[in-house]
Amino acid sequence: MSLYYEAAAVLTNAEKVGGSLKSRIYKRTDLKSSPAQLFALISEASKWSIVLKDVIERCRLLGEERKLTPLLALLLTHDLLLSKNGVAAPANHFLKLAISRHKARLSAEFTKVRIKGGYVTLEAFKEAIVAGVFNPGQEDLPKKVRHPRWVRINTVNTTCAEQLSTTFAGYARASKLAAVLSASGSARIYFQDPNIPNLLAFPPDIDLSTSPAYIKGNIIFQDKASCFPAYLLNVTPEDGDVIDGCAAPGNKTTHLAAIISDQDGPARGQTVIAFERDKVRTGTLQKMVKLASADRIVLVKGGADFLVASPDSEEFSKVGAILLDPSCSGSGIVGRDDTMRMRLPDPSSGTKTISHTSKGKKRKRDKDTNGVSERNTTLDLDLDDSAAEETPVKGKLAERLTALSAFQLRILTHAMRFPKARKITYSTCSVHFKENEGVVFRALASQVAKERGWAILKREHQVDGLKRWERRGIWDSTAFGEDSLLAQEQKAEVCEACIRCEKGTADGTMGFFVAAFVRDDGSDQTAPVSNGNSDGEDEDEWKGFSDEDDRAANTKSREAMRRGSRRSKKKRRKNAQGK
Repeated sequence: MSLYYEAAAVLTNAEKVGGSLKSRIYKRTDLKSSPAQLFALISEASKWSIVLKDVIERCRLLGEERKLTPLLALLLTHDLLLSKNGVAAPANHFLKLAISRHKARLSAEFTKVRIKGGYVTLEAFKEAIVAGVFNPGQEDLPKKVRHPRWVRINTVNTTCAEQLSTTFAGYARASKLAAVLSASGSARIYFQDPNIPNLLAFPPDIDLSTSPAYIKGNIIFQDKASCFPAYLLNVTPEDGDVIDGCAAPGNKTTHLAAIISDQDGPARGQTVIAFERDKVRTGTLQKMVKLASADRIVLVKGGADFLVASPDSEEFSKVGAILLDPSCSGSGIVGRDDTMRMRLPDPSSGTKTISHTSKGKKRKRDKDTNGVSERNTTLDLDLDDSAAEETPVKGKLAERLTALSAFQLRILTHAMRFPKARKITYSTCSVHFKENEGVVFRALASQVAKERGWAILKREHQVDGLKRWERRGIWDSTAFGEDSLLAQEQKAEVCEACIRCEKGTADGTMGFFVAAFVRDDGSDQTAPVSNGNSDGEDEDEWKGFSDEDDRAANTKSREAMRRGSRRSKKKRRKNAQGK
């Protein structure tokens, strides 16, 4: 019976724990209930609260059941009326008894709301609730972003034509993405993307997770924007091996493998070298690679940090292309800043005509047993956050972005040091200039970029599908603060070469950024890079030793050891003389 109490406690958040609802639930170690069950109960009850609040108030439930708080009443009523298994409690538990004795009235009021809304069946009512279109009071609801279910056909295993004739046989092809966005989850409709090959869009609420094609790895769920980096890299057999510097969970890695497979790259020994420093995420990456049947193309370097990899190592002597999608703020991820509003029933509804004490005093209910002020009629819930992305720093946003951009710049300039590399794509799922164009400009102004001949890949030279993408980079002089690094015409050229996606638009993407760098064929591939501090990198952010620091430290250490040895010898001689 702890499920409802724990859900109420999480919503109350008396400890004022930060983070999204999901992160708060999954970080707790004292839960008796399953975290997944808790999250499902709260999120589903939130969706239905626009209906259940009115139903509870009409039944005067809180006026008759003194032990029920608005939160408990909402959660219990949801399971009573909408859960297949009903209230998750023993038959004789007082909470189940308290809600069950009102089932007839609650069901009747619920049916009245459904019929008044014009929904003939419960299924139609559910679709309206999920789509966020049921709004009886015409209140100011948070904007619900419709996001398609993007599906990439895994051409390592199959072809797009084969999947359309088997898995998606009977599906109608839409001429516009808008038709898919407005369709219900049961609609058999798809849209073939014009920018990325082998990418299809389906209705937002469709469930393909149980389809044989998904289970076998023939189709992969991947946001359209997330497909940009591998496609923009435009890998060919002549590029040799490819590095994915920050590989987990593996969508971009397997996309690279599919592109190489399409060009018969494996027959030429072409390999994707996938770095992932986190051991837990390495496990996810390995599973993803195996599911996609890409393990003959991808070499997973688990627990390995790309920043530590030596560019001059023989292991990377054939690397001609590098994909970088480093840790970022994740501000472009769909759901990151979207909130769901949980409407709470008014605790005073129905109490005026009911006496609860022997003295006939009105019941005071300013606070529930969990310490929540129940005069608040709504809770705004951030249901999810950056579960898909790790972030190495915490703190205020400005400080966080500064640290992140320093790390991103360091990993990008490190990639520029690989002697045979001719192509690099750099991407983030961030909307912030500082992590995006700001990093690109600093990388181009770095010493390594100048000495190795790195330049931005201009729009006119990009692959056709992305050359036609209209949303390009932006310039923010207030955020950049280093106007002198590039001339005005260079800024315009670089911004035009950068690609942006925005969430919540008709494009159906998450917020995303990607830029590509290419190397001048006339540059010296093995030219040493000076160690001056003119490359734009934030050296204060790096706490380790440079090669020079390391050598100096070793020299000092050896000198100290020699001095210590001489002192020890003198001490032993003195001791011998004293004896």
